[in-house]
Amino acid sequence: MMADAVLSVEDLIVQYDTASGPARAVDRVSFTLGQGERLGLIGESGSGKTTMGTALMRLTRAPGRIVGGRVMLGGTDIMALSQRDLRAVRLRDIAMIPQGAMSSLNPVLRIRVQIEDAIHAHEGRLPKPEMAARIATLLTRVGLDPVVADRFPHELSGGMKQRTVMAIATALSPKVIVADEPTSALDVVVQRQVMQTLGRLQSGLGAAVVLIGHDMGLIAQFADTVGVMYAGRLVEIGPVAQMIAAPRHPYTRLLIDSLPGIDAKRRLTGIPGLPPRLTDMPPGCAFAPRCPLATASCTASIPALQTVASGHRAACHLYPGLPALPPLTAKAAP
Repeated sequence: MMADAVLSVEDLIVQYDTASGPARAVDRVSFTLGQGERLGLIGESGSGKTTMGTALMRLTRAPGRIVGGRVMLGGTDIMALSQRDLRAVRLRDIAMIPQGAMSSLNPVLRIRVQIEDAIHAHEGRLPKPEMAARIATLLTRVGLDPVVADRFPHELSGGMKQRTVMAIATALSPKVIVADEPTSALDVVVQRQVMQTLGRLQSGLGAAVVLIGHDMGLIAQFADTVGVMYAGRLVEIGPVAQMIAAPRHPYTRLLIDSLPGIDAKRRLTGIPGLPPRLTDMPPGCAFAPRCPLATASCTASIPALQTVASGHRAACHLYPGLPALPPLTAKAAP
């Protein structure tokens, strides 16, 4: 754990108990965030990104449960807190911007009341003029007119609802913001506006951000560091420019190659096959059945996350034997 870390995740394990057996949606994931750092978590649906996000807030619900690891917020282990202490930490020190703004806002309460509730829970009742001024400031900070406070959620557009959720999440100036696909179901123009708003909020607060998403292009524009998850495991993490220019894990390379480019026309290719079922994981590296570079060693053992360049780690048996990722050739779907 680095000395100035605001968030340190250590060997976190989240498991779902199913009729087919235990399914590890997050499997011994570790990473550290410094003040003001932006981490983007990317991966296909089912890779464990959202499960990771809810676990950071200790919001995992049955049949899911956190079975191992620590989440250190400064010097506090969130996993060891009582429910009372946990309620005091949420929103004040670590806050979440959820994926579905409409399902996160109470449809029968005006926006003003919902912001007031968040502040009252931590600071008690404030004089009405002070509260009104504070709500106006919070809404203005996310690009909304203060009159929005007197509206119901159904009277707002998708982008306005998302900004409202951002205002609530940052009402107490948290040290860490977990943003779970905040642009989901928004058109590309509104997506850009929402991400710009999130960037301004984060910069103004000096908060660290964990941005969860499946759009590598969007993540690359926002994040300082990118973490790639596959089948519950962190398979690569490093500085965003390094990850885009020279990814070290075949899965990361294939994710990048699936994006359209503007420099030259090229045929887009998807990643062959499907992610494994978490209750029936293949032996060794979980990506081996889909990997065009897989060898016998890939099915013999799970590769450890190791340093492959400055500040850059990858979980692949190609290293330390090779200096870089070899060219990939398409692998037929099984």
